[in-house]
Amino acid sequence: MIDGYRIVDAHCHVYPDRIAERAVAGTGAFYGVPFALDGRVSTLREVSAACGVDHAVIQSVATTPAQVKSINEFIAATVAAGGGFFTGLGTLHPDSADLAGDVEHLAELGLRGVKLHPDIQRFKIDDYRCLRIYELCERRGLPILMHTGDNRYDYSNPNRLLPVLEIYSSLTVIGAHLGGWSIWEEAAEKLHGIPNLWFDCSSTFSWVDPSVVKRLILLLGCDRVLFGTDYPMWHPKTELERFFSMGLTREQSEQILSENAKKLFGIETI
Repeated sequence: MIDGYRIVDAHCHVYPDRIAERAVAGTGAFYGVPFALDGRVSTLREVSAACGVDHAVIQSVATTPAQVKSINEFIAATVAAGGGFFTGLGTLHPDSADLAGDVEHLAELGLRGVKLHPDIQRFKIDDYRCLRIYELCERRGLPILMHTGDNRYDYSNPNRLLPVLEIYSSLTVIGAHLGGWSIWEEAAEKLHGIPNLWFDCSSTFSWVDPSVVKRLILLLGCDRVLFGTDYPMWHPKTELERFFSMGLTREQSEQILSENAKKLFGIETI
């Protein structure tokens, strides 16, 4: 807690200790960014406590179908051992031979949603292979936290996302990085006002001036945006300093820092 604010970090990637270094190096190379932290669960707990973060939504991404089960079980085990500090999201892969079984398994594990990363998993959001994922998640009421936007590729930009949101109108999607990493202005203009679309502000402040981020958040709606650090890419202390520098009202800040995430993921431990 900071100055009476409850804080949920709604976008955190964690890895087993034995592979954390390799996973962090690979993602850092993909974005050309040196990561601030090491991706271990223990480090996330440590820095969160030091920075006043009360709760973290944790996730990882399967780059092959074979990884789905083990990742989801790792996330679930981390949640179970976390004493109420964590909420977990599962992963899915569109090439799985049993998507229905994968969704059933992650739901049985108590995971509260799904994380997809089209650019790293190499599928277009509107690819026919993904439609079964959206159908299953919509039916179960599982929100999807999805990486959105990249000016280098055409996997996750608004032109791909908009048809999915229209067809699966009861599916809740959280567009990471204000709906469009590296294309922030375009994404906000095209994606604001869509009833089943929410956003997080992770991996935005390092590239976009806080005054611009504030303008984009106000366009998207403070009742639709979640705070997230993209741990281990950025340090929570730095991201919180940047967040508070925007000068949002207390009500707006409370919505973004905790209330929206609590509502979307059913967080009751803070």
